[in-house]
Amino acid sequence: MRRAAIFSRVSTDRQITDNQLQRLREVAAKAGWEVVQVYEETVSGAAGKAKRDAYSRMLADATRRQFDVVLAWDVSRLGRSLRELLECFETLKATGVDLYLDQQGVDTTTPAGRALFGMAGVFAEFERSMLIERTKAGLDRAKAQGKRLGRPSTSPEVITRIRDLRQSGMGMDRIARELGIGKSVVFNRLAEGKEARSVQ
Repeated sequence: MRRAAIFSRVSTDRQITDNQLQRLREVAAKAGWEVVQVYEETVSGAAGKAKRDAYSRMLADATRRQFDVVLAWDVSRLGRSLRELLECFETLKATGVDLYLDQQGVDTTTPAGRALFGMAGVFAEFERSMLIERTKAGLDRAKAQGKRLGRPSTSPEVITRIRDLRQSGMGMDRIARELGIGKSVVFNRLAEGKEARSVQ
């Protein structure tokens, strides 16, 4: 018997997942799948993965093969961005976990459904290629416009002040607060000063 996991999501606490769960339990029973795990979350699909605990747990458990198929009521329950959906599809495909999407009629336990995972790989590669292309085009455009790329440089006055305060015995956290800069800036400028003195 196949082990099934149900994933359900609603966007607000004024909505409930009961209808999704009831329908997906019926699907599992009809297919002869044993529901071994249910993941429920109340969060916007546009929220980042870091804020989606149930979704992250579901993917982690999929990689550990704690179930054989994931059931979701609708593809939008899994995510709102193409990138997130492709990440989900690729993770499930790589771990050999099937996917059932009720509203889209997708079932990757069937040959027709498995074709979806193949197409997902094509779209994922296309998305990566487009991202690289857009990034490169943006950098080329910025260079052509004479824009300086990378982190902003620290002015000589600030560097001198950093070193003076450090020599007076002030700690790096306090120097950062005093000058309104990041602690990493303080650390890096002091490290550069030490390297320069060692070369001399």
